[in-house]
Amino acid sequence: MRGEVLGGVERRRRWSVSEKLAVAMASLEPGAVVSNVARRFDVTRQQVYDWRPRPVEGTSGCQAA
Repeated sequence: MRGEVLGGVERRRRWSVSEKLAVAMASLEPGAVVSNVARRFDVTRQQVYDWRPRPVEGTSGCQAA
């Protein structure tokens, strides 16, 4: 287990949209295991699930063009 010491007032890590997207896309690859993806990107499994795209209620999961 590794830890990160953060200085100053801020104690939380901030993730850019592109970083979140990279994690989410890696978790959606065929054969991907969320635990392994989370470990590779040094995030929690819950963050991976939170950052994955969510289907919109009442749709088939596809966006109309």
